[in-house]
Amino acid sequence: MQKESSTHFGFDEIPASEKQGRVADVFDSVASKYDLMNNVLSFGVHHLWKRFTLELCGLRPGHQVLDLAGGTGDLAIKQASKVGESGQVYLADINAAMLQHGRDRVIDKGLVNRITAIQCNAEILPFADNSLDCITIAFGLRNVTDKEKALASMQRVLKPGGRLCVLEFSRPICEPLEKAYDFYSFKILPQLGEWITQDRDSYQYLAESIRMHPDQESLKQMMLDAGGFDEVEVHNLSGGIVALHRAFKY
Repeated sequence: MQKESSTHFGFDEIPASEKQGRVADVFDSVASKYDLMNNVLSFGVHHLWKRFTLELCGLRPGHQVLDLAGGTGDLAIKQASKVGESGQVYLADINAAMLQHGRDRVIDKGLVNRITAIQCNAEILPFADNSLDCITIAFGLRNVTDKEKALASMQRVLKPGGRLCVLEFSRPICEPLEKAYDFYSFKILPQLGEWITQDRDSYQYLAESIRMHPDQESLKQMMLDAGGFDEVEVHNLSGGIVALHRAFKY
């Protein structure tokens, strides 16, 4: 009998088949206060990171855009204003609780004609080959079980010339910042999670999952290895605490 492959859930090594369920439990737990915690934990800077990502998407009226792991709809709502009435944004997330919050925001803003909510797995995207102008995934790739499979799936559905923008926590580029960030991540962040959401474990997982995620150069190579991308740019934000990888499909 073939041994089941393994993966990481934070610092723990687990059977790959278990990760999706465990990640789902984390986001089911934090969904109702996800936006609040983003603002608190990043001191509001995540809005600037997403604004920079939006600028590099190069969106125009009529574009077809997929925002993967889109959660509560922050990026998708901004993308909708760029693609206009002739375009379409797909707000996708594997987690039903997160997607419901995003869909509620879309309805509140009167954007149901421009934004379609889809529950799907990034590893098996339900879109035709060469059908999308842009894909974004913000703070979601590290939670995907098979990142290589997901990147290949994204490459498949992008049009030639289309862009993939991966915004994700990464590695600080200077040692003093790295030490301060480690202290914040493992001492402060879980405590804030316990105070605000009564869920320390989910934010302990957040800190650990960031450390286990590939660094800037490793992720760049993973994207090139997915095939079909002839260029990958890396933009370090906030000293490398976050990095934006932008790839172009040839």
